[in-house]
Amino acid sequence: MNINQARQEGQKLLAQSPTPVLDTDCILESVLEKDKTYILFNRDDELTQEQQDSFFDGIKKRAQGLPVAYITGHKEFYGIDFFVTPDVLIPKPDTEVLVEEAAGIIRAQLKNIGTVRVCDMCTGSGCIGISVLKECLVPGLPAGTRLEFTMADISTAALDIAKKNALNILGKETFSKITFVRGDLFENISGRFNVILSNPPYIPKALVPVLLADGRSEPSLALDGDAAEKSSDGLGIVRRLVPQAASHLAPGGILLIETGEYNAQDAELVFKKEGFKDTRIIYDLSGMMRDVFGRI
Repeated sequence: MNINQARQEGQKLLAQSPTPVLDTDCILESVLEKDKTYILFNRDDELTQEQQDSFFDGIKKRAQGLPVAYITGHKEFYGIDFFVTPDVLIPKPDTEVLVEEAAGIIRAQLKNIGTVRVCDMCTGSGCIGISVLKECLVPGLPAGTRLEFTMADISTAALDIAKKNALNILGKETFSKITFVRGDLFENISGRFNVILSNPPYIPKALVPVLLADGRSEPSLALDGDAAEKSSDGLGIVRRLVPQAASHLAPGGILLIETGEYNAQDAELVFKKEGFKDTRIIYDLSGMMRDVFGRI
C-alpha cells in the first residue's frame, strides 16, 4: 500500500469524523515522521508493514473518538509543538488569548520593576507557562531584569509532562531556572508573585461526563471544577484558588485565569469579593467570554 492509498482508506474509515482529511494526514505524518509537503509529493511511496499497522491502529483509535493529539503525542499551541498524553488536557487555541495577555503584562512589569515572579498554577502540559516564558525571552530580557517562574500542578503525571516540555522547548539553561511544585493549589508554595496565571478546572460537574462521552479521554480531574468540592456550578476550585492567589500576590500583583463561557461573570464576582480591583473579562477570538483579570 502506498501513501496515497493509505490516505484514501483512512479518510473512508474516518467518514464520521468532522475532519477526516486533517485527522488522516496528521496520523500519517506522525507515523512517517514527515510533514504534509513530503506526503503530497511522495504519494506513490510504499509504506512498510510496520508503518501500515501503526497508521491503521491510529485510524482505529480516532474512529473510536480518541483525539488525534493523544494518538500522535503532539499538539501545536501558540506555534509550539507540545508533547501530550491522556494525563493532561489537550492545549486549546482559545487559551492562546491568555498567553498573549500575560506576555504583555509581564513584559511591561519587567521594564518597571526589574525582577518579575510568575506562577503558572494547574500547569498541566505546561503550555501556558512555557509559551509565556518563551514569548518573554524573545529576543532576550532587558539588561538588569530577571524572570522567575514556578509551575505547579496537583498531578505528578502532569507535572512530569510539563517538565519534559519545558526541557525540550526551552532548553537546559532555562529549564534549570524553573521551579516545579506538586500540590493542591498553593499548599506547597511560599512567597509572593507579581503574576499568577491559571487554567484551572472550571467545567460544571454535570457537564463533564457529557463532554467526555465522545471518547476524547481527557482527564476529568483537569476539567471538573467541582472535583472534591461541595458545589456543582464549576466554580468550586476557583473559589479556593482566588483567595489563595490573593495571599500569594505582591502588592499590585495580577491574577489572570481562564474560566470560559461557563462562569466568567460569576468568577469575576469571586475576584471582587476577595479584594481584586480593575477586574475585567477578556473575550476570545470567537467573541466568547474566556479569561478573568484582576489586580490585588
